[in-house]
Parts: sequence; structure tokens; C-alpha cells
Amino acid sequence: MRPKQAHAIAVAGEQQAHSSFAKFVAAALMSVALVWAGLAKAGEITKTHGISTFGTLKYAQDFAHLDYVNPDAPKGGEISIWAQGTFDSMNPYSTKGRSGGLATVFFESLLTGTADEIGSSYCFLCTTMEFPENKDWVIFNIRDDVTFSDGSPLTAEDVKFTYELFLEQGLPSYRAVLGQQVESAQVLEPNRLKFTFKPDVPKRDLIENVGGLPIFSKAWFQSTGAQLDESRMEPAIGSGAYVLDSFDANARIVYRRNPDYWGVDHPFSVGANNFDTIRIEYFGDSVAAFEGFKAGAYSFRLENFSKTWATQYDFPAIKDGTYFKGKLPDGNMATGQSFVFNLLRPKFQDIRVRKAIALMFNFEWSNESLFFGLYARINSFWENSDLAAVGVPTPQEVAVLRPLVEDGLLPESILTESAIDGPVSSARQLDRRNLRTASALLDEAGWLVGDDGKRRNDAGEVLSVEFLGVSPSFDRIVNPYVANLVSLGIDAKLTRVDSAQYTARTRAKDFDMTNDSFSMNQEPGLSLKQYFGSEGAAKSVFNSASLQDPAVDRLIQVVARAETKEDMHIAVKALDRVLRAQVFWVPQWYKNVHTVSYLNIYEHPDPLPPFALGYLDFWWINPEKEAALKAAGKL
Repeated sequence: MRPKQAHAIAVAGEQQAHSSFAKFVAAALMSVALVWAGLAKAGEITKTHGISTFGTLKYAQDFAHLDYVNPDAPKGGEISIWAQGTFDSMNPYSTKGRSGGLATVFFESLLTGTADEIGSSYCFLCTTMEFPENKDWVIFNIRDDVTFSDGSPLTAEDVKFTYELFLEQGLPSYRAVLGQQVESAQVLEPNRLKFTFKPDVPKRDLIENVGGLPIFSKAWFQSTGAQLDESRMEPAIGSGAYVLDSFDANARIVYRRNPDYWGVDHPFSVGANNFDTIRIEYFGDSVAAFEGFKAGAYSFRLENFSKTWATQYDFPAIKDGTYFKGKLPDGNMATGQSFVFNLLRPKFQDIRVRKAIALMFNFEWSNESLFFGLYARINSFWENSDLAAVGVPTPQEVAVLRPLVEDGLLPESILTESAIDGPVSSARQLDRRNLRTASALLDEAGWLVGDDGKRRNDAGEVLSVEFLGVSPSFDRIVNPYVANLVSLGIDAKLTRVDSAQYTARTRAKDFDMTNDSFSMNQEPGLSLKQYFGSEGAAKSVFNSASLQDPAVDRLIQVVARAETKEDMHIAVKALDRVLRAQVFWVPQWYKNVHTVSYLNIYEHPDPLPPFALGYLDFWWINPEKEAALKAAGKL
């Protein structure tokens, strides 16, 4: 602009030059005034290496390494784990196909979190970020040394491309949320990118949301013609510490550490990415997988089957110390593991039917008879955290809930009744009191018992419930539940399918009930719409129940707009209370420890951080232990 202006002044004469200059000065002053007016409206611009939603950042910009890692951890060796079923894709961002385990390992994001904080996000692929007080936009200043695994630089153009790719081809539920949040992504300079957010949307966690996008190579997608929403065996290239080494379809996948990884000296990488290779062995079911573990087919097992843990860890490798067996602390909230109703089924639209079915799952008997007393009951979507609703609503929760009652979206009873917990049962498999209560509910709902002992509605349709399962180890848990439902007059059955069928049917919402987990976080926001929001519910892979409820939609907005930690906690408890009142799940169980067994060459930081076990991240191999086992012929 300045060269053109100088040229105009030179050729137009002195008087015109003075006039042009005056106009230029006036325009410049007006521009400056508008900028300052905008800054005054937005507030002071913050430039920082990290952001914390409600608290303060633990780590300064010049920190050397995370507190919970061993910065001197040796590099080398292999860790191997197991996965169930099959895989036919290496694209984890599509509903088409079944993705291979750990297929997200290639990709990194602008921001990253830690395992010893709640609500903090730090620059990883960026050096700093800039944003105004009202968080209407954010600028990320991207590091100039980040490269993809093929050696090409990662730039702002790749970040913009990734955002647009997710917006066009991402999961429908994610596209809906992202599209409502972001106005635009703009490349300001090769390593400088600006996200502008839409007006009138909650902005509390928008910076973290866009900063958490996995970053893809624009050049790779353009050269290959690949789509984000397709099933393919060739993974997209990323900037992560590991690349694909090899795979044998439906048998194993091997990832190897990239020797040219750009971030090897990054403070977040010090003490991490310690294994040369990570191997995943595939088995048809958990029984076969456990036998494989005993035979040395893989080296680390996170045991999720209580009977196996209690009765089968007495094999020789445990007794002679080749394998370690023990419990490690788990500070995370429960996963929300549950039996889930498909609310798209007409028979489940009546809450009395769902309540009756929920009454027939006997957790107390299951825990004592099947789980060896290892578990506690899940009641809340935020179980094992201070976000769980407890007892009757507090006055602050009532203040959040009352407008929904006044608008006819919730019953008056939500203001005075205790939060709904899972039904309590007797020590006998079939609890007669719950059976009578469930029977009365179904009678009231119009499902009456016929001469053949089965319940039918006025149209003569039998009340049937099919549990869709994939793991043989779960049969012993579901079958007693099925038997209890049969005693109630319901035509109940368990249908176990293979992994591919299970994936296809659950994504198509072709099931009555199935197992799922609702993995919440400590500072939820608009991401709740993917799990519980009405928009896109019938197709969402996260909203497995297909819940569509206007009161829930309103409360998600209240949670997302909370400006203080206290207000957020109150809103989440109110939402938890309303979700539990919908009875679209039959909550199962959890434990606050990790039950693990592994080849006794691995070591980990002590103490572990509260929010991650980290065995693939910051554990390492003790060379002396490895050498001793090799000398003894155990490896």
C-alpha cells in the first residue's frame, strides 16, 4: 500500500499530494481508533503458552519436563498388548470399517494436556497463543521446527486444512458441534493461524477444542486423494513420535518410534515415548487372549475381568516372578459403563418399561457371586468425582432446574426428589420385591402377561429385549439378567456377534440394548452434545441411546456457559440428575484401581500421576531386569 501511495503523490502535484496524504492520515487514524475500540470491547489481549479453564497453570513456559516422568528413562525394547476381534482400516476417524488399535498414535495437536492437572492445556505444536478477554478468537503461533513423518514441515495451512476436513467429512455429531462453534480459520502467516468463533456461543472451552484437533498433512491428502470418511489400510501421515512399522490384517499391528521425530527434546517428550516398538496382538475373545498372555504372546495386560483376576493368575510365570501382578491407583472418574437402551425402539419410549427392565439387573448378587466383591456400583455419569449429583437438589441446583420445570420440560418432582441411583437388590439372583415392582410398572404400561407367560401389548406384540454382545466373557453377566427378565414375562435373549457385526449394528442403531461407556471429563462443555444432544442423535456414535430431550439440550448450554468452577459444578450436577432421571441406561460397575500384570522388566514413575496409568507413554524397560530374564531363558 505504501509504494502505491508514494507513486500517486509523485505524479499528482503538490496540492493533490497534500490532499491524498491528509485522507491517508485520516483513514489511518480511523483504523487505529477502530482497532482500539475493538480491543477495548474485547479486553486485554493475552499471549500465553497455556490456558486453564478455571485454575492456574502448573507448568511455566520454560519447564524442563513433566513432574511425573523419569527424565532419565532409558529408551529401547518393546511393549505389547492385546485387542479383541478384527480390524479392516487404519483410519480411526471414520464410521466405515473397524479401525486398528492405537491408529490415532500418528497424530498430534496444537495443544496438549497433562496427567496431573484438570482443565489445563499447553502449547505443544505451538509456542504461544493469543486471545482477547472475551475469547472471540484465538491465534496460534506454530513452532517452526515441527515436521510430519515424511520430513515435510507442518504449517498453519495444514491446521486450516484439517479443520475444514473435519467440518466436511468428520463424524456427523462432531461436525454439528464444530460447525456451530467456529466462524472461520484464517492463515495469517505460514506459522500463524487464527480461529474466529461464532457470536453468542459459549466460549469457555472453544480454544481448547480447536487446539485439540489432530493435525493432518494437507499435501498427503491431496496427493493420495484420500477421504477422512473412508475405510483404508494406508494411514495418513502425522507428526507423532510413532509410525506404522507393519501389520498382519486381523492378527497384529506394530508401531515403531520415528528416529527422526521432530519433538524428541520437547519438554512434553522428555521421559516419554520410551519404547522402540509397540505391538498389538489380536485375539478372537478375552479367553483366548488370556491364554496368549500366559504363553508370552504379549507382555502387558490390563485385567478387566474379575473372575480371571481372582482365580486364574496362578500360572508359573506369576509364581516365579517373570510376570508382575498387582494393583495401581486410578484417580479417574468411572467410565460410565452401562447397559444402554436404544430409544429409537418404540417399546422403549415409555419410561415405565425402561424402569422395569432396569430393576431386574441385580448388581449386589453379581458383585458377590460373579465379581468377587471387586467393584462398586456406578450411579452417576460423573461417578468417582465431585461432579456427581447426590441426594436432593441443593438450592443452587434448584435455581438451575426451576426454569425447565416452569417451561414444562421437567416434572416438579425433580426439584425435591433424590438423584436416581441404580436399584438395590437382595443377595438372591432374582429379587422378588423388585420383580413385583417391575411387574406393576409393565402392567401399568399396557404390557400384560398372557397364558404363555409372555407380556404383550394391545396390538398383540410380545415385549422382547435382545442384548447385543461381542465378548464371551460377558455372557456369565448378561445371562442371569436375561433369566430375571424372562421371569418378568419378557422375551429376553443374548445375541453375541463378531466384532465386525457388532460395529455395523451399533453404528446402524440396530439393537435393543448393548454395552457402552459414557466417558465424561472433569470440565465438560459443548462436547456433551455429542453424547446427549438431540441434534444428530439418531446417527451419533457417541449418543448410543439416541437420547433427544429438550431439557437436556438446555442444560448442556447452561454447563457450557458457566463462567466459574462453582457454577459449572452446579450445572453439571443438575444435568447429571436429569440424565439419570431419563433411565436410558442401566449403570454397571467400576473400581478405583488398575489391576495389571506384565512382564517384570517394565518400570514406571512412583507415584504415578492421578489421571493416567501411562504404560504406553512414560513407562520404560529396566535393562538389567531384561538381561536377567534373557539369561534365565525367560525371554
